[in-house]
Amino acid sequence: MQFRCRCYLVSGHVQGVWFRAGTRDQALALGLTGWARNLDDGRVEVIACGDADALAALRRWLEQGTSRARVDRVEETDAAISCDDGFRIV
Repeated sequence: MQFRCRCYLVSGHVQGVWFRAGTRDQALALGLTGWARNLDDGRVEVIACGDADALAALRRWLEQGTSRARVDRVEETDAAISCDDGFRIV
């Protein structure tokens, strides 16, 4: 098992469509820790830490989002952050 932390910046129509709550549900189901928050520019930032396979599964979910979301782009980078227990909406 390879543990890592990743930052995802999700662009599109991703605010006001339960995207952060859906992300939290997916992350918890995958055993990931971290948070999701709205950014002032309309994107959602997701910081997630855990197993590489679980992070890949979260990335696939982020590319689709909730039924009301429209995801245009997901940017992914390493995160130099240590996540606490659980997954929060910030």
